[in-house]
Amino acid sequence: MKLLLATDGSEHSEGAARFLARFDLSALDSITVLHVVPGIPFPHGGSPYAAALMQLGEEIAPGIIEGTARMLKGLQSSVSTLVTTGHPADAILSVAAQTCPALIVMGSRGMKAMGSLLLGSVTRAVAINSPCPVLVVKPPQDVRTGPLNVLFATDGSDCARETEKLLVSIPFSEDTALTVVNVSPSAYMEIPDRLYPEMDDLIKKIVAGMMEVESKHTEEVLDQARTALKDKFRNVSVLMKSGDPAEQILQAAKETGADVIAFGSSGMRGVRGMLGSVARNVLGQADCSVLIHKAKQA
Repeated sequence: MKLLLATDGSEHSEGAARFLARFDLSALDSITVLHVVPGIPFPHGGSPYAAALMQLGEEIAPGIIEGTARMLKGLQSSVSTLVTTGHPADAILSVAAQTCPALIVMGSRGMKAMGSLLLGSVTRAVAINSPCPVLVVKPPQDVRTGPLNVLFATDGSDCARETEKLLVSIPFSEDTALTVVNVSPSAYMEIPDRLYPEMDDLIKKIVAGMMEVESKHTEEVLDQARTALKDKFRNVSVLMKSGDPAEQILQAAKETGADVIAFGSSGMRGVRGMLGSVARNVLGQADCSVLIHKAKQA
């Protein structure tokens, strides 16, 4: 697998590098460590200061890139380094477009120090706009060791099935645990529990029918995912949820002690699809790391 690890030398970037040690990487895998010297525009005649900051960034870049590369020395995969300049998010996306990595790996925070105005925005921008999958590593997952616990949220869509293929391709260790969750955002959930006893028999019959149909669909989705993933993961369990998708996915992550939430996204600007519409909420609110697989655009 070809990985692109973006680093700014912060503790969050170092955490993302440490997280890769939990993968079962081999000599067939490769990691490109990328550092972007940020070009930050200064209005009102501040160009001399901008030039000075750019020069400073170029001077410290070797220390940042070499420090991250040293953290990866114990891995069996090959490691290369790359330094470029520009707006961090744009530069990362540009390098990704040129090198076509299977996965971009980033810390959960953006630039530190002289890039503090971009705090958090770089990771968010890359996750939203990247055409390839993005793994956002959050603390405390970046300091933990041992087998990973992955929560895969699926709605049975084509994008979700592509995410299954991504999970199979990632070099997880053989003792990685996987929980597959499906969330049913049912219309009947809008009926307050206290009013349910007052509903007439016809409405109760309709609601019961809806629940039966949704339960059957959920079982089919979970069975399909379990079948697709059982050869890769020895330990696969399933979980059914109903309600708001983002809330239930986040709740499932807490219940299962997930290190990573993985899901497919058909877009992060409100386009159709359950996971597409909630991706920003899950990415922003999750306490654990988040793996986003983007749907291929027609």
